[in-house]
Amino acid sequence: MTSPLDTPLIYNLFPRLAGPMDRWLQHAKRAAEMGFNWLYVNSLHYPGFSGSLYAVKEYDRINPLFLPEGVTGDGLSHLASTLVKLRELGLRPMMDLVINHTSKDCPLVTEHPEWYVRDEAGNVVSPSAMDPADSRRRTVWGDLAEMDNHHSSDRQGLWDFWADLVRRFLKLGFEGFRCDAAYKVPAGLWRTLVEVARETNPEVRFFAETLGASFEEVHALGDAGLDFLFNSSKWWALDQPWCLEQHAQFAKIAPSVAFPESHDTPRLAEETGGNEAVQRGRYAFAAVFSAGLMMPMGYEYGMRNPLNVVTTTPEDWEPPAMDLTRFVQRVNRLKIESPLLCGEGTLEATTPLSAPSLVLRRTSHAAPGSEGWILINKSWSEGAQIDLGFLVRGATSHRLRFLCRDDSLAAVVPKEGQVTLRPAEVVMLLPQ
Repeated sequence: MTSPLDTPLIYNLFPRLAGPMDRWLQHAKRAAEMGFNWLYVNSLHYPGFSGSLYAVKEYDRINPLFLPEGVTGDGLSHLASTLVKLRELGLRPMMDLVINHTSKDCPLVTEHPEWYVRDEAGNVVSPSAMDPADSRRRTVWGDLAEMDNHHSSDRQGLWDFWADLVRRFLKLGFEGFRCDAAYKVPAGLWRTLVEVARETNPEVRFFAETLGASFEEVHALGDAGLDFLFNSSKWWALDQPWCLEQHAQFAKIAPSVAFPESHDTPRLAEETGGNEAVQRGRYAFAAVFSAGLMMPMGYEYGMRNPLNVVTTTPEDWEPPAMDLTRFVQRVNRLKIESPLLCGEGTLEATTPLSAPSLVLRRTSHAAPGSEGWILINKSWSEGAQIDLGFLVRGATSHRLRFLCRDDSLAAVVPKEGQVTLRPAEVVMLLPQ
């Protein structure tokens, strides 16, 4: 069976929705039962004045919202005991590593003014990001202060601060880091932190978040030593070549992780009016597209309320609109047990991207010489027939796996080479 180091199946426990740590285990148990092998928890440090999870004021103190009633102090010892219980469930804990910025009211702003980017008047600068779809649109986070990891006059002192932070949280029990805004941090700093982390835990893994980054910015991370990148397949409408091109380019840097939605995106169920077929199809697609996949909590129940880093509370937990837990379990099991779906691979469109359905040929670095096909019905409302033609006629060593169906049947390829897909359905043709 493939190691979770090669094929990460990540359940994102959003702490503002989950609530205090004593409630985390019920969600973690469900994640383990669905076959996830990593549990990613968003930033849990003490926040600044805005209350945002990503506006860190104190790194060595836990956000009070996540401490059970009666727990006092910095909360770190309680976090350590919680992480032990997560690992006992077979889940490798992952945390956010937020080192591009802090809250504007972070004590470091006055204690180490040289660690921050400042304007001509000496004021701290807030980080910003450009909309990759429209360069005229730029988001500025006014509650944040940008760190000067590139050019600080005390760069060594700043980098040492981050290295000590990594060591402390590894010793608390985390085994992985989601590198927030990774492309805004110099590759040399990431390389240093990876080396420091591996001295404590040789199997630690770093996952780079590159939402909104240009290809040039991602490419600059090529020698940073990061283990995985989050890809942009969630936004692919299956009709343009950019996603396949990105996948091929990213593979030269690191394997990637796909997701049907994240805490930074609207809920898919909200975008589709609660279309369960699409909910299943996009999860199945994420599972077969790349080395790893991630799913935020609530996706398995078709939740629609967005995951907001400032306002979400446990009261936003919704009654299930659907129950996909067994479906997710089957897809996760198939991914982890199929050599062709483990680890990173190559993808090639064998049908025109403009067609109403799509066939992708997939190979895997974990299964040299083996190949399979991903069959996708792009329509959300109508079925589709796919003629596999010369690709599969006589391919008796392959079986069709109907991932999106509750029985997930393994069927032989029909002699006529015709396969009928339901709306939004994803089917795999896998070696037996």
